Amino acid sequence: WSREAEEIAAILRARGIRATLFVADEPTFRGDTQLSEGWAAFWRARAAEGHVFASHTLRHWYFTADPAPGRVRYASRRRGEGAEVLDQAALCRELSAPIDRLRARVPEAVVLPLWRAPGGILTPNARAMAEACGFRHQGWTPAGFLGDELPAETHPNAALLARALRHIRAGEVLLLHWGVRSRSEPFARVLPALLDGLLARGFCFSTLPPEGVHR
Repeated sequence: WSREAEEIAAILRARGIRATLFVADEPTFRGDTQLSEGWAAFWRARAAEGHVFASHTLRHWYFTADPAPGRVRYASRRRGEGAEVLDQAALCRELSAPIDRLRARVPEAVVLPLWRAPGGILTPNARAMAEACGFRHQGWTPAGFLGDELPAETHPNAALLARALRHIRAGEVLLLHWGVRSRSEPFARVLPALLDGLLARGFCFSTLPPEGVHR
């Protein structure tokens, strides 16, 4: 949704933290999409700050089933968009397209051969077919799920912050969004406290390696 994108970018910049940004062409709070021309300056600034990029699919649909060998069902959660079955070539296009659009706006972007399935939902065929396209799947670690997409009414920021500070250990892959439309209490409000708390404990942050982190 990108509602807090500039705020989060500033928080990271102030602490010298570089992240791996998984890009998809999703709708934003401004009425456009994340990889449209209106966001080109935003992505150029992130590349200049040392962030790196990877694929999060073009449409941010969900992989729901493997109907046949070499096929995967890809379904939207938005009303009226439906679903389709992707073959190998179509899946490769779905993973490559956001990177192609990013590079058209930001030729200097550093792109890793990684991807993340929307919602973390992955089928065996989707994983194998993506690897055949040259993309290795990257998920988050259990303690790295920060919960910024959960309902604030049942998962308030204070509880999410306390849980993260209590459970995060070395080697975690943390998951954070640029702002979630449905969340009434933006997680960005406690992001400085989270990062400063982890830095105070001696942790440091880095972008993912090209091979990803798998444990």
